[in-house]
Amino acid sequence: MQSWKTTAESADAVVSRIESGMNVFIHGAAATPTPLLDALARRTDLEKVTLWHIHLEGPLAFTAPEHAGRFRSVSLFTGANLREPVGAGRADFVPIFLSDIPGLFASGRVRLDAAIVQLSPPDRHGTCSLGTSIDTARAAVDAAGIVIAEINDRMPRTHGHTAVPLSRLAAWVASDRHLPEHAPRPPREVEERIGDHVADLVDDGSCLQLGIGGIPDAVLARLSDRRDLGIHSEMLSDGVVRLIEAGAVTNARKTIHPGRTIASFVIGTRRLYDFIDDNPLVEFHPCDRTNDTNLIRKIDDVVAINSAIEVDLTGQICADSIGHRIYSGIGGQMDFVRGAAMSRRGKPIIALPSTAARGTVSRIVPELKAGAGVVTTRGHVHWVVTEYGAVDLHGKSLAERGALLVSIAHPEHREPLFAALHALNRR
Repeated sequence: MQSWKTTAESADAVVSRIESGMNVFIHGAAATPTPLLDALARRTDLEKVTLWHIHLEGPLAFTAPEHAGRFRSVSLFTGANLREPVGAGRADFVPIFLSDIPGLFASGRVRLDAAIVQLSPPDRHGTCSLGTSIDTARAAVDAAGIVIAEINDRMPRTHGHTAVPLSRLAAWVASDRHLPEHAPRPPREVEERIGDHVADLVDDGSCLQLGIGGIPDAVLARLSDRRDLGIHSEMLSDGVVRLIEAGAVTNARKTIHPGRTIASFVIGTRRLYDFIDDNPLVEFHPCDRTNDTNLIRKIDDVVAINSAIEVDLTGQICADSIGHRIYSGIGGQMDFVRGAAMSRRGKPIIALPSTAARGTVSRIVPELKAGAGVVTTRGHVHWVVTEYGAVDLHGKSLAERGALLVSIAHPEHREPLFAALHALNRR
């Protein structure tokens, strides 16, 4: 087979396949195809190109004000680099469960004219892989009219539903660049205390779903003495690798995908990327499978650990916005909250610090901010954890759950919260 590098093109030549008015999918997270996005932004002849994506890593030239009208970003999950463009109206946002996004593309509800992705180099069969991010990219690659790619020597080859034949590509650029990395930082004291409370809810044989950040890292650091843990998660971070290597994660008790760590995408350090490279014990599947509530419920002992921005005294969970300002997205929180709730002995957990703004603002509040998005409803919420404890709201009345939530609020904010309960005749 002719070397794929001899038929590679420049980034500018590759993106010449994009035309005005197209709907274009952009690969996300660690697989963000930055060289092709930079080349796309250099195209001064394009108008009204709509870019569909979840979280993207790195600088995004197409979001600059001078490109308004030429490129319009539509986030299905928003990262830090798109919060300002979304807030300013130069970009848009779609509230949607992560599990529902592939169906948008597969059904044609969102017609994709093109997909821009980053792939691992082809193997001896001429097959690349979607590498670190399968999530929504699987459906996009299958549905798009044309696919163009960055093929990166440093992109790990991953197992599962990740294969993309080289023949599927209209054009590609060759690269040898480092993937974006997120190194774990030392945990803060509050995160350590939250980690203690959450870890107490994890038994031997539990199957974990959790994300990236100080709280998930603190939880993972406390589980090395557990036995036969499983992983079925939309994402993986470095802390999971440490548990696998310590023997705490074996996936031996899982009823779905036994013996395999399951994820939809990863982001972390090079150590994580090297661990998943050609590792048959780690399988990647699109997020309409990893986040399928009907599948999650069939796994026993699911412990789903998710975060929140604020929680009101009835148990409503805001996780995607600060008032009207979009901060992230719905993501997979409700997929796993509901799936874990229906799992035998499952535990859906919302974990968050009790305060923000250096302790001056309580994150347990009488009512959510105007415009705040309710990602997990008060009918779905179960465990809520702060550094002051863990409470289970499932089956509790408004008065009971209000009192429980005040008990895990910061002590300096409990008196006004009790006053709010009293004013609502719930005390």
